[in-house]
Amino acid sequence: MFERLLWLAVFVVTVTVSLRCWRRWHRRSYWYVVGYPITAFTVRATWRKVALGCGLTKKRQRFWFTTVPGLVSSTGTVQVKRKFQRVTVDTKPWMGLPLPTRHGWRVTIRTLEGQIPAGYSTAAERLAHSWGVHAVRVSSPRPGRVVLSVTIHDPLVRVDDLPPSPGLLKVTVGRLETGHPWVIDFRTVPHWLNAGATQSGKSNLANALIVGLAPQPVALVGFDLKGGVEFTPYGPRLSALATTRAECSALLDDLVELMTTRMEVCRETGARNIWQLDDHERPVPIVVLVDELAELYLMADKSEKDEIAHASTALLRVAQLGRAFGIYLFCCGQRIGSDLGPGVTALRAQCSGRICHRVNDPETATMTLGDLDPAALVSARAIPSETPGVAIVASQDGQWYRARSFYVSENTAEHAAHSYAHLTPAWADVMVFRAGDTVPDLHAA
Repeated sequence: MFERLLWLAVFVVTVTVSLRCWRRWHRRSYWYVVGYPITAFTVRATWRKVALGCGLTKKRQRFWFTTVPGLVSSTGTVQVKRKFQRVTVDTKPWMGLPLPTRHGWRVTIRTLEGQIPAGYSTAAERLAHSWGVHAVRVSSPRPGRVVLSVTIHDPLVRVDDLPPSPGLLKVTVGRLETGHPWVIDFRTVPHWLNAGATQSGKSNLANALIVGLAPQPVALVGFDLKGGVEFTPYGPRLSALATTRAECSALLDDLVELMTTRMEVCRETGARNIWQLDDHERPVPIVVLVDELAELYLMADKSEKDEIAHASTALLRVAQLGRAFGIYLFCCGQRIGSDLGPGVTALRAQCSGRICHRVNDPETATMTLGDLDPAALVSARAIPSETPGVAIVASQDGQWYRARSFYVSENTAEHAAHSYAHLTPAWADVMVFRAGDTVPDLHAA
């Protein structure tokens, strides 16, 4: 008997150690083979209690057999009888089979009458605590259905190295919480607003963009209102760089003039945008990187009012009309608030791409993400300072995600700028483009 118990103990210890080693060294296969079946069974088995505790059930009337008191016998024992009557019960929403994902699982819920996805979003934190997971995200693919996307562990604790760019004007800058790559695609989302406090990862994201765009046949333009300390090291890959508000105004005038010229080219050729032109006639796309956007709008005295109004109007015109003519914006700032003036609010309305890192004031988060799901604001304010690069991103699919950018040092971005300096088109050559001109192949330069 003792030997059997000893062998059983040895077997249990061996299996436990093997499972722990498997989970440590190859977490993905362990999850699909062992973790997911156990989790799916547990989630389905406990769904009624979880839904009741999270306030997702509804009271309904059902006919059911109940026990009610009957006569009292001579011995003093109460006799009971079953009676078929209407009773009130808590009905749980119908749950489908949980399906495994790379970092957790997702499950489809059929909502009860009167329920909307916002109710499940409100209960998302309660669901996460009930299941003991990192986070629960709510989406609704169609009326009457809610999809709960569950992540067991935070997938943004560690991200991989920066991969090559997937295509023209596309840059993979990080990883989404779903495990998918975080891609900034200027062809799909032309203008971006990037907010973040100091040391939040805002400048790191700009470095990742420079590394990704440097080998592409595009012109990079910098607006560095920190006096040039951010973008000057990348000068070899910049076609133009403005470091003061006066220089920014002059460069914005050039962009407006260039945009007008490209309008004339498209009108003469019958094209609605530059992408409908022939390859040899299409002008070079331009990506404008703006750092410290608030400095463009801050006014020390009334003498600066006209200059600020001029720069604000020109930047807004570029944002409104630039997409069709190959001019794209990526605006960064530590603080973006409505107190900077109506120009910032108007510019924000044109920037459909939103990125919010950790911020020091709630108004910046509201200004960046306020027209999205309110849960995005809560997540943005909860970003800890120990995780630089983590941000809330409004993606091109209409949803918002937590994401983290790859770490890209200043030295890496500076090396990329020097390595691809031969691809930099001169700003004078960009400005003199006219209809019928042949665009040189930058890759052949």
